[in-house]
Amino acid sequence: MLLTCQSGFEALLVRELADAGAPAVEQGPGWVRTDVTVATATLAFPWLTLRDPVEVRGESVNALASRVADYFLASLRGERVEAAWPNVWLGPPETVGLGRRLSAVESAFGELLKKKLSRVAKLAVADVPRGVSAQAAGARGLWVYFVDFGRAYVARDAFVHGQRRMADDELAPSRSYLKIEEAYIILGREPGEGETVCDLGAAPGGWSYSAAKRGARVVAIDNGPLKGGALDHPRIEHLCEDAFKFAPRAGEVFDWLFCDLVEEPHHVLQHIVTPWLAQGWCRRFAINFKIGRVDAGALLRELRAPDSPFAKYAAGFRIRHLYHDREEFTVVGELPLR
Repeated sequence: MLLTCQSGFEALLVRELADAGAPAVEQGPGWVRTDVTVATATLAFPWLTLRDPVEVRGESVNALASRVADYFLASLRGERVEAAWPNVWLGPPETVGLGRRLSAVESAFGELLKKKLSRVAKLAVADVPRGVSAQAAGARGLWVYFVDFGRAYVARDAFVHGQRRMADDELAPSRSYLKIEEAYIILGREPGEGETVCDLGAAPGGWSYSAAKRGARVVAIDNGPLKGGALDHPRIEHLCEDAFKFAPRAGEVFDWLFCDLVEEPHHVLQHIVTPWLAQGWCRRFAINFKIGRVDAGALLRELRAPDSPFAKYAAGFRIRHLYHDREEFTVVGELPLR
């Protein structure tokens, strides 16, 4: 498998793979390769996993394009392509000039494919599939990842972990708004009209604003002020209280729990995650954990352990290092109906 990640987090991905029994055999900026196949859906740091990748080499643009085309055409034998398929070409953005090389090879490949199979070429979509279906079952098409100017890995199947760059909103009071927008993609759901949200550590209000603009009613808990589109929003009730001491009224269940606190992760896990999930005070959640000063690998093992509140109360939860996450990762999930 070849797995991509945010540049600078390769070491954490290598460690996560090792914990899963898949030691890395090669790595570069934003990617890691292992010869062992493991289930990657539960991993936090990969953004994309190429399954059974094949290495192609070439000294020139045409040579590389020809070898990718040979691989793709050979893999299509006996297969009918009737619908749009992902034709995705990627590489480390840090490598100066590699993007131009990649684009040139992609263009040359496209011309070769048009000559051989024009109908199939017309169905190609040069974008990573959206939605949870690619996260659940993977996506079949053509996936090309350049690790150098003369070397790439190609695969027909990839697992899409869901991370992607989100569009900003000029009314959003902070950059953190982008994280919750991205978290909805991972969960496959977003707050809806009339749903209720409790946002712990809300200020300056990016997550609260995201939910309120969708029609949800938000209780924003923070001693700090709200700003931007969250300030005086008619669907946001701001309570100046300690997020660690707040609890719903008797019998009250929020549709969503948001939590993006700059706090030690174990403190959040013990004093927020455990009571909220054990008491069933929410139906869905998006919780951010800061990992800059903790052992991220050890924390991941704790969160995945059978006795963790996530495993006990929200089977199927997902942990992702989002495109918009920095020294942090985000956990999303749903509790079963009670």
